[in-house]
Amino acid sequence: MQIIISPAKKMRTDTDSFIWKDLPVFLSRTEVIFTELKKLSYEELKALWKCNDKIAAQNVERLQTLDLHKALTPAVMAYEGIQYQYMAPGVFSQEELAYVQDHLRILSGFYGLLRPFDGVIPYRLEMQAKLSVDGFKDLYAYWGNSLASTLWAEGDVVINLASKEYSQCISRYIPEGKRFLTCTFGERKGDKIIEKGTMCKMARGEMVRYMAEIRANSSEQLKAFDRMGYRFSPQDSTAANFVFIKED
Repeated sequence: MQIIISPAKKMRTDTDSFIWKDLPVFLSRTEVIFTELKKLSYEELKALWKCNDKIAAQNVERLQTLDLHKALTPAVMAYEGIQYQYMAPGVFSQEELAYVQDHLRILSGFYGLLRPFDGVIPYRLEMQAKLSVDGFKDLYAYWGNSLASTLWAEGDVVINLASKEYSQCISRYIPEGKRFLTCTFGERKGDKIIEKGTMCKMARGEMVRYMAEIRANSSEQLKAFDRMGYRFSPQDSTAANFVFIKED
């Protein structure tokens, strides 16, 4: 059973907390993207990243100075988004760290598919960015089914805690006999279930932490998740979508 999550835009370099173990499995393909990015002008990069001048300048400098093989940070420590804050891998036990290394995978427009202790550098590149690479019209086409093929080779069940922007890299390519299970975190408003972006990110991080703490090896164990006021809702759930409703 594997778990997928999205990356975060905000990143950091942390070479002290933990030592990275491996280079990303798709690093040679990342190098192609890296080379393509370095060809673009400042204005082209700013438009690609859809950011302000401060962020653009920071990331242009990164492109010019960083090396994909040096001063690397374990991926799970490199991202600083809300989901990662609530996952809080920095305080995981050794057993929990071993669990996420075996079961957690981070999807990335730049690196493709990352294990928690793969060494990475800070970058800015969303999967949906309009970047043509190596003859492909965008990153979805560039990565194709390669990320899904690698992930499905590791197990028969994928727990989806990623945004649609990233999860579609896997959900588009589900082999027969495999199970893709999305977790939805929402609030009931009348006859509708409403998802709120920030709360969803928090809950996804908490779910990863919960699974690591209990060393989950079955999707059935997810139904007991009861953090941040969320409870599993059998009547709203299906085999492909576990729905958790936040109680008032």
